Amino acid sequence: MNIRIKITVKKTSALSFVLIAFMFVSSPSHAEDQVAPSVATSEQPAPENTETPKWYNLHFQSTFTEQGHPGFHSSIPDGPESMKSRGQTDETTDMTLFMGGRIGDLELYANPEMDQGFGLSNTFGVAGFTSGEAYKVGSHTPYFQLPRLFGRYVLGLGGEQQSVTDGPNQLAGSHDANNVTLTFGKFSVTDIFDNNSYAHDPRADFLNWSMIDMGAFDYAASAWGYTYGGAAEWNQDRWTLRSGLFDTSRQPNDKYLVRGLGQYQAVGEVEERHTIFDHAGKVRALFFATSANMGSYEDALSLANQTSTTPSTALVRHNQVRPGGGINMEQEITSDLGAFLRASINDGTKEAFEFTEINQSVSGGLSLKGERWNRPDDTVGLGMAVNGISKEAQQYFAAGGQGILIGDGSLNYAPENIVEAYYKYSIVKSFSTTLDYQFINNPAYNQDRGPIHVFAVRAHVEF
Repeated sequence: MNIRIKITVKKTSALSFVLIAFMFVSSPSHAEDQVAPSVATSEQPAPENTETPKWYNLHFQSTFTEQGHPGFHSSIPDGPESMKSRGQTDETTDMTLFMGGRIGDLELYANPEMDQGFGLSNTFGVAGFTSGEAYKVGSHTPYFQLPRLFGRYVLGLGGEQQSVTDGPNQLAGSHDANNVTLTFGKFSVTDIFDNNSYAHDPRADFLNWSMIDMGAFDYAASAWGYTYGGAAEWNQDRWTLRSGLFDTSRQPNDKYLVRGLGQYQAVGEVEERHTIFDHAGKVRALFFATSANMGSYEDALSLANQTSTTPSTALVRHNQVRPGGGINMEQEITSDLGAFLRASINDGTKEAFEFTEINQSVSGGLSLKGERWNRPDDTVGLGMAVNGISKEAQQYFAAGGQGILIGDGSLNYAPENIVEAYYKYSIVKSFSTTLDYQFINNPAYNQDRGPIHVFAVRAHVEF
């Protein structure tokens, strides 16, 4: 039987509103990012005269997200891992302290965080799940964790001096344009890999999992989305080569990791930066391979046929390697309009291990700043995603198998189609609210269910 790390309790969101209101009346200053940025994406030419940067910094963010959907059509009963067909709402709240310090050339960061709430249907029922702010671990009661505790070292290799602005998990300073950047400790794989300026931050842009990341990038992580490991980035002119090695969870959707690389994932990425008619763009090619104790769909089906039972990959796990990869592109079209595109694929003969049941995915869209209507800090986003699973996975879920996110008990297969649109309204420089809408056709690849209309409101403050 697969282990599901979920706390299924009812929520009360009054505390969340109080916390957001308290943050709003503080006196904040603007901070750009909420994750550990890649050096290659955060640097600017250094001014001639700069003050000595501080050896420390401190930033804060809090995000409240309320999501809900009305009842939708389902010609089959809700299964054990279905999005519930009755109408529902759920909320999540997080508060993060970003602490940074410098000892010589070594930068150290810690991000203590408070989390509360849970995703719709306890984060079940849609492969491209509806909120990147929802973990696979939910709780009504606020709890504390330490999602990031890591170090960063930049080894200069020449070239012009480039400045780094102060921000969350980023100390102000300067370094050689050509460098090797080492990051090690506890953080998210997607802090380093699969970045995108227009679709990567569920606190500021899109919410859907298959918009903010490659859908088939089954990246190493605990149920909270973080892991231990290290990454190296070689930045040279308009190229960056990245590689990393990370702990995986003990078993799919587990909150505990196999420490010391007993089970591991290797990730590599090449990034190319360019300009087209003076508009910047980037292309990233990513590859990963996970070595862990996992089950294959074929073995699970074979055992189920022999025993006249429902197939379960948990009963046939042994050490295997599961590869995958994808392409990630972003391109500025005009000064206020940008586009993104991702395409990814993985080995669909084996169960999803960390992220979600997606074996092939294509997503893309547009992001428009509000300069044309005199709201330069506002953003409008529109994106689409098409997700699919392998023939082996289709047979497994049709026979009643369950995964880490989906399992209706039966399956009338069709690709999962998602459209997402949002408007982020900047109230003041450090406080914004967002209205978000998602249309999900064939949720969890099942033509017998849906479509689902998901509505969300998000409030975000940072300083």
